[in-house]
Amino acid sequence: MQRKYNVTWRTVRRALDGQWPQARRKPRRRESRLDPYKPLIDGILQADLDAPAKQRHTAQRIFDRLVGEHGADDISYPMVCSYVKDRRPQVRREAGLGPQARFTPQTHLPGAEVDFGDVHIMLAGELTRIYLFSLRLSYSGKAVHRVFATAGQEGFSEGHVHAFRVLGGIPRARIRYDNLRAAVERALGFSRGRVESDRWTAFRSHWGIEPFHCRPASRAPTKRAGSRGRSATSAATTSSRSPRWPRWRS
Repeated sequence: MQRKYNVTWRTVRRALDGQWPQARRKPRRRESRLDPYKPLIDGILQADLDAPAKQRHTAQRIFDRLVGEHGADDISYPMVCSYVKDRRPQVRREAGLGPQARFTPQTHLPGAEVDFGDVHIMLAGELTRIYLFSLRLSYSGKAVHRVFATAGQEGFSEGHVHAFRVLGGIPRARIRYDNLRAAVERALGFSRGRVESDRWTAFRSHWGIEPFHCRPASRAPTKRAGSRGRSATSAATTSSRSPRWPRWRS
């Protein structure tokens, strides 16, 4: 068994003597030079719970007070900063104030989301605004982008065709849209009914697209938010320094 499992004879003996493995020993916590000052830091953080937001202690201010008022010359600022970062939310929870931020996980059914985003580039030496078409699959998050000079019907249709070719097919479920002028001529009140343009109706009928439009002027969050975020993120990450082109290539 020693040769088979590459263990020592003591490990084999312990396994034969007992049916269940022994509990792991918890490593002894190493003492820190910050330990004598942790009660002081906790007291400052607890006092900050009742203080205005702009008058609460930062990690730098706590470090300065420890050095100036308590002679803590043997500690460093990174030690205090790390402890305050971990301890501050714990103090809030212990006081019954709960976490500082809460998040609701989002799940998306199969489908897609389409939107245009603005991108600024240096074109022939001038700062020019162009438009980034984004089609994002809601379930997998895979996205396809293409840049156009305008956000009109030509770029809107060509962006769809390009995305379908890259993805190798058309989403089976609905594609979510904002009220883009390239597709919608008029919204019917606050419902999802739309008067679509003739060219867009012919285009989506040819490709078998089932559109799903967002409600106009709605304060409620829509399921199309991912595409807008993906367009903005792509524009920021790929064009943060304004790419330069000598001329526009159609």
